[in-house]
Amino acid sequence: MTPLDRLYADPVLDTVRRLERRIGARFPERDLRRVAGELATVVADVQTGAADVGGRVRRARVASRVLVAVVLVATAVLLALGTREVLLDDGAGDGLDWVPLIESAVNDLVFAGLALWFLYSLPERMQRGEVLRLLHRLRSLAHIVDMHQLTKDPERLRDGFRRTSESVDPGLGRDEMEYYLDYCSELLSLVGKAAALCAEESQDAVVLDTVNSIESMTSQMSREIWQKIALLPS
Repeated sequence: MTPLDRLYADPVLDTVRRLERRIGARFPERDLRRVAGELATVVADVQTGAADVGGRVRRARVASRVLVAVVLVATAVLLALGTREVLLDDGAGDGLDWVPLIESAVNDLVFAGLALWFLYSLPERMQRGEVLRLLHRLRSLAHIVDMHQLTKDPERLRDGFRRTSESVDPGLGRDEMEYYLDYCSELLSLVGKAAALCAEESQDAVVLDTVNSIESMTSQMSREIWQKIALLPS
């Protein structure tokens, strides 16, 4: 596997931390820096949690496969014993003697099938739960970034803008607002990259759909931010 075959957590984490320092250098009093710090924490959790979850999933997979084998053997033994009992019975020639065996066999196969499905899918469901928890944090962070840029309206910088008593003062000049919106766009892009890191450790359809939805959401939010940047007065 070459370095270009997958997305690695270390470069993503370094980029997030560098962005946090850039935001802190230009806007030390703004909460946007804290959002970048929280994103760095989530990426670090993805990085460290991948190995922990992978280890637990591997152990659970081994245990589940052993239990699957036990269920299969136990079911086969029960069916064999029931068939042997009917065959050795004096009334084996009577077809009605097979009815209880067939009914019992059907019940055993149904319960064995449910047990096999539960045991076989248990490791994947364990991994899914942990990854979805991280993705939920990333989705929340994306909305928080969007809230930060929501009131940064370039129209407020135009000479003809008429303020009202309810107008929100962003406290930013033209250049500062451009930097601020640019930082928000970068944060959203990195939220999408952090979500993609979760997909690197899972092939679960639910996880992949959630990752795709987060990437689409952050891309849409970033496009809206760049529309604001394009409207900034010259």
